[in-house]
Amino acid sequence: MGHVLRWLWSLIFVIVIYLWMAVLGILFTPYALVSKRGALRACKIYARTVIWLARVMLGLRGEVRGPVPTGEVMIAAKHQSFFDIILIFDAVPHAKFIMKRELLWTPFIGLYAKRLGCIPVDRGKRGKAVARMVRDVAAEFSEPGQLVIYPQGTRVAPGATKPYKVGTAILYQGLGYPCVPAATNVGLFWPRKGILRKPGLGVVEFLDPIVPGVARDEFMERIERDIEARSNALMLEAKGKVDAAD
Repeated sequence: MGHVLRWLWSLIFVIVIYLWMAVLGILFTPYALVSKRGALRACKIYARTVIWLARVMLGLRGEVRGPVPTGEVMIAAKHQSFFDIILIFDAVPHAKFIMKRELLWTPFIGLYAKRLGCIPVDRGKRGKAVARMVRDVAAEFSEPGQLVIYPQGTRVAPGATKPYKVGTAILYQGLGYPCVPAATNVGLFWPRKGILRKPGLGVVEFLDPIVPGVARDEFMERIERDIEARSNALMLEAKGKVDAAD
Protein backbone atom coordinates (compact mmCIF):
# COMPACT_ATOMS: atom_id res chain seq x y z
CA MET A 1 0.00 0.00 0.00
CA GLY A 2 2.84 2.37 0.90
CA HIS A 3 4.44 1.78 -2.51
CA VAL A 4 1.17 2.66 -4.28
CA LEU A 5 0.76 5.85 -2.27
CA ARG A 6 4.34 6.86 -3.02
CA TRP A 7 3.74 6.27 -6.73
CA LEU A 8 0.56 8.38 -6.65
CA TRP A 9 2.32 11.17 -4.76
CA SER A 10 5.16 11.01 -7.28
CA LEU A 11 2.63 11.35 -10.10
CA ILE A 12 1.16 14.45 -8.45
CA PHE A 13 4.69 15.85 -8.10
CA VAL A 14 5.43 15.28 -11.81
CA ILE A 15 2.18 16.96 -12.83
CA VAL A 16 2.86 19.93 -10.55
CA ILE A 17 6.39 20.59 -11.79
CA TYR A 18 5.36 20.47 -15.45
CA LEU A 19 2.36 22.71 -14.83
CA TRP A 20 4.69 25.11 -13.01
CA MET A 21 7.03 25.00 -16.02
CA ALA A 22 4.14 26.06 -18.26
CA VAL A 23 3.05 28.84 -15.89
CA LEU A 24 6.55 30.29 -15.59
CA GLY A 25 7.13 29.84 -19.31
CA ILE A 26 4.07 31.90 -20.15
CA LEU A 27 4.63 34.59 -17.50
CA PHE A 28 8.28 35.17 -18.37
CA THR A 29 8.05 34.90 -22.18
CA PRO A 30 7.87 38.69 -22.81
CA TYR A 31 10.84 39.29 -20.47
CA ALA A 32 12.81 36.37 -21.95
CA LEU A 33 12.26 37.60 -25.50
CA VAL A 34 13.69 41.03 -24.80
CA SER A 35 16.41 40.01 -22.35
CA LYS A 36 18.47 36.87 -21.82
CA ARG A 37 18.46 37.82 -18.17
CA GLY A 38 14.71 37.20 -18.15
CA ALA A 39 15.20 33.64 -19.41
CA LEU A 40 17.89 32.99 -16.82
CA ARG A 41 15.71 34.39 -14.05
CA ALA A 42 12.74 32.20 -14.99
CA CYS A 43 14.85 29.05 -15.16
CA LYS A 44 16.54 29.78 -11.82
CA ILE A 45 13.12 30.18 -10.19
CA TYR A 46 11.97 26.93 -11.77
CA ALA A 47 15.04 24.98 -10.61
CA ARG A 48 14.77 26.22 -7.04
CA THR A 49 11.06 25.46 -6.93
CA VAL A 50 11.59 21.89 -8.16
CA ILE A 51 14.29 21.34 -5.52
CA TRP A 52 11.97 22.68 -2.82
CA LEU A 53 8.98 20.62 -4.00
CA ALA A 54 11.10 17.46 -4.20
CA ARG A 55 12.10 17.94 -0.57
CA VAL A 56 8.62 18.84 0.69
CA MET A 57 6.53 16.41 -1.37
CA LEU A 58 8.89 13.46 -1.80
CA GLY A 59 11.44 13.69 0.99
CA LEU A 60 14.11 13.94 -1.73
CA ARG A 61 16.79 16.44 -0.78
CA GLY A 62 19.34 17.83 -3.19
CA GLU A 63 22.94 18.55 -2.28
CA VAL A 64 25.85 20.00 -4.26
CA ARG A 65 29.37 19.14 -3.12
CA GLY A 66 32.75 20.45 -4.16
CA PRO A 67 33.76 23.92 -5.35
CA VAL A 68 31.05 25.29 -7.67
CA PRO A 69 32.52 26.20 -11.10
CA THR A 70 32.26 29.83 -12.16
CA GLY A 71 33.57 31.83 -15.09
CA GLU A 72 34.36 30.27 -18.45
CA VAL A 73 34.60 26.54 -17.82
CA MET A 74 33.36 23.27 -19.23
CA ILE A 75 31.53 20.83 -16.95
CA ALA A 76 31.60 17.16 -17.98
CA ALA A 77 28.75 15.66 -15.97
CA LYS A 78 27.34 12.25 -15.25
CA HIS A 79 23.68 12.29 -16.34
CA GLN A 80 21.15 10.00 -14.66
CA SER A 81 17.92 12.00 -14.62
CA PHE A 82 16.29 15.42 -14.87
CA PHE A 83 17.22 16.08 -11.23
CA ASP A 84 20.96 16.34 -11.90
CA ILE A 85 20.20 18.98 -14.55
CA ILE A 86 18.18 20.92 -11.98
CA LEU A 87 20.89 20.72 -9.30
CA ILE A 88 23.67 21.83 -11.65
CA PHE A 89 21.61 24.65 -13.13
CA ASP A 90 20.71 25.95 -9.68
CA ALA A 91 24.31 25.76 -8.44
CA VAL A 92 26.31 27.48 -11.19
CA PRO A 93 25.85 31.12 -12.24
CA HIS A 94 24.89 30.58 -15.89
CA ALA A 95 24.74 27.02 -17.21
CA LYS A 96 24.59 26.42 -20.97
CA PHE A 97 23.86 22.84 -21.94
CA ILE A 98 24.79 20.76 -24.95
CA MET A 99 21.33 19.43 -25.84
CA LYS A 100 19.51 17.30 -28.38
CA ARG A 101 18.34 19.41 -31.32
CA GLU A 102 14.84 17.87 -31.06
CA LEU A 103 14.35 19.68 -27.75
CA LEU A 104 14.25 23.00 -29.58
CA TRP A 105 10.71 22.09 -30.65
CA THR A 106 9.55 21.35 -27.09
CA PRO A 107 7.15 23.98 -25.74
CA PHE A 108 8.92 26.52 -23.50
CA ILE A 109 12.11 24.42 -23.26
CA GLY A 110 13.14 25.32 -26.80
CA LEU A 111 12.63 29.06 -26.39
CA TYR A 112 14.37 29.29 -23.05
CA ALA A 113 17.23 27.01 -24.11
CA LYS A 114 17.97 29.33 -27.03
CA ARG A 115 17.89 32.39 -24.82
CA LEU A 116 20.20 30.76 -22.27
CA GLY A 117 22.74 29.96 -24.98
CA CYS A 118 22.33 26.17 -24.98
CA ILE A 119 23.93 24.42 -27.96
CA PRO A 120 21.75 21.96 -29.97
CA VAL A 121 23.44 18.99 -31.66
CA ASP A 122 22.32 16.35 -34.15
CA ARG A 123 23.18 13.15 -32.34
CA GLY A 124 22.89 10.98 -35.45
CA LYS A 125 25.40 12.92 -37.56
CA ARG A 126 28.48 12.28 -35.45
CA GLY A 127 31.49 13.91 -37.15
CA LYS A 128 29.53 16.79 -38.65
CA ALA A 129 27.68 17.27 -35.36
CA VAL A 130 30.91 17.53 -33.37
CA ALA A 131 32.46 20.02 -35.80
CA ARG A 132 29.34 22.17 -35.77
CA MET A 133 29.13 21.93 -31.98
CA VAL A 134 32.66 23.31 -31.59
CA ARG A 135 31.85 26.23 -33.91
CA ASP A 136 28.56 26.98 -32.19
CA VAL A 137 30.07 26.83 -28.71
CA ALA A 138 32.95 29.10 -29.68
CA ALA A 139 30.45 31.63 -31.06
CA GLU A 140 28.19 31.40 -28.00
CA PHE A 141 31.05 32.03 -25.58
CA SER A 142 31.22 35.65 -26.57
CA GLU A 143 29.24 35.83 -23.31
CA PRO A 144 30.53 34.11 -20.15
CA GLY A 145 28.94 30.96 -18.81
CA GLN A 146 29.47 27.37 -17.75
CA LEU A 147 29.12 24.87 -20.59
CA VAL A 148 27.61 21.56 -19.42
CA ILE A 149 28.17 18.49 -21.57
CA TYR A 150 27.23 14.87 -20.89
CA PRO A 151 30.17 12.73 -22.07
CA GLN A 152 27.97 9.63 -22.42
CA GLY A 153 25.50 11.59 -24.55
CA THR A 154 22.33 10.63 -22.67
CA ARG A 155 20.90 9.62 -19.31
CA VAL A 156 22.42 6.43 -17.97
CA ALA A 157 20.68 4.45 -15.23
CA PRO A 158 22.65 3.54 -12.09
CA GLY A 159 24.60 0.34 -12.69
CA ALA A 160 24.32 0.58 -16.48
CA THR A 161 27.35 1.22 -18.69
CA LYS A 162 27.70 3.41 -21.75
CA PRO A 163 30.90 4.58 -23.47
CA TYR A 164 32.23 8.09 -23.09
CA LYS A 165 32.21 9.96 -26.41
CA VAL A 166 35.31 11.62 -27.81
CA GLY A 167 33.34 14.75 -28.73
CA THR A 168 33.87 15.89 -25.13
CA ALA A 169 37.65 15.84 -25.61
CA ILE A 170 37.41 17.59 -28.98
CA LEU A 171 35.35 20.35 -27.39
CA TYR A 172 37.75 20.60 -24.43
CA GLN A 173 40.71 21.00 -26.76
CA GLY A 174 38.92 23.37 -29.10
CA LEU A 175 37.77 25.74 -26.35
CA GLY A 176 40.92 25.71 -24.25
CA TYR A 177 38.94 26.03 -21.01
CA PRO A 178 39.38 24.05 -17.78
CA CYS A 179 37.05 21.03 -17.49
CA VAL A 180 35.33 20.18 -14.22
CA PRO A 181 34.05 16.58 -14.00
CA ALA A 182 30.81 16.10 -12.06
CA ALA A 183 29.54 12.90 -10.44
CA THR A 184 26.04 12.07 -9.21
CA ASN A 185 23.80 9.47 -7.57
CA VAL A 186 20.40 11.04 -8.33
CA GLY A 187 19.25 8.16 -10.54
CA LEU A 188 18.74 6.06 -7.41
CA PHE A 189 15.94 8.39 -6.32
CA TRP A 190 14.71 10.03 -9.54
CA PRO A 191 14.96 7.47 -12.37
CA ARG A 192 15.58 8.25 -16.02
CA LYS A 193 12.19 6.67 -16.85
CA GLY A 194 9.01 6.08 -14.91
CA ILE A 195 7.02 7.99 -12.32
CA LEU A 196 8.14 6.72 -8.91
CA ARG A 197 10.50 9.02 -7.00
CA LYS A 198 12.10 7.95 -3.72
CA PRO A 199 13.10 9.87 -0.59
CA GLY A 200 16.78 10.32 0.12
CA LEU A 201 19.75 12.56 -0.60
CA GLY A 202 20.48 13.20 -4.29
CA VAL A 203 24.01 14.53 -4.75
CA VAL A 204 25.89 16.25 -7.54
CA GLU A 205 29.59 16.57 -6.75
CA PHE A 206 32.02 18.78 -8.66
CA LEU A 207 35.45 17.13 -8.82
CA ASP A 208 38.98 18.44 -9.29
CA PRO A 209 39.28 20.48 -12.50
CA ILE A 210 41.36 19.36 -15.46
CA VAL A 211 43.55 22.21 -16.69
CA PRO A 212 43.70 23.02 -20.41
CA GLY A 213 46.26 21.24 -22.54
CA VAL A 214 45.88 17.60 -21.51
CA ALA A 215 46.22 15.15 -24.41
CA ARG A 216 43.00 13.71 -25.81
CA ASP A 217 43.43 10.09 -24.71
CA GLU A 218 44.61 11.07 -21.25
CA PHE A 219 41.70 13.49 -20.89
CA MET A 220 39.12 10.85 -21.86
CA GLU A 221 40.65 8.29 -19.53
CA ARG A 222 40.68 10.74 -16.65
CA ILE A 223 37.12 12.03 -16.92
CA GLU A 224 35.71 8.51 -17.22
CA ARG A 225 37.79 7.22 -14.32
CA ASP A 226 37.02 10.15 -12.03
CA ILE A 227 33.33 10.48 -12.85
CA GLU A 228 32.56 6.77 -12.68
CA ALA A 229 34.56 6.14 -9.50
CA ARG A 230 32.99 9.03 -7.62
CA SER A 231 29.47 8.34 -8.92
CA ASN A 232 29.81 4.72 -7.79
CA ALA A 233 30.98 5.90 -4.36
CA LEU A 234 28.02 8.29 -4.05
CA MET A 235 25.60 5.54 -5.07
CA LEU A 236 27.15 3.12 -2.57
CA GLU A 237 26.85 5.79 0.13
CA ALA A 238 23.13 6.19 -0.62
CA LYS A 239 22.13 2.63 -1.53
CA GLY A 240 21.55 1.36 2.00
CA LYS A 241 19.14 4.20 2.69
CA VAL A 242 17.28 3.56 -0.58
CA ASP A 243 16.93 -0.13 0.24
CA ALA A 244 15.68 0.74 3.73
CA ALA A 245 13.06 3.11 2.27
CA ASP A 246 11.78 0.32 0.01
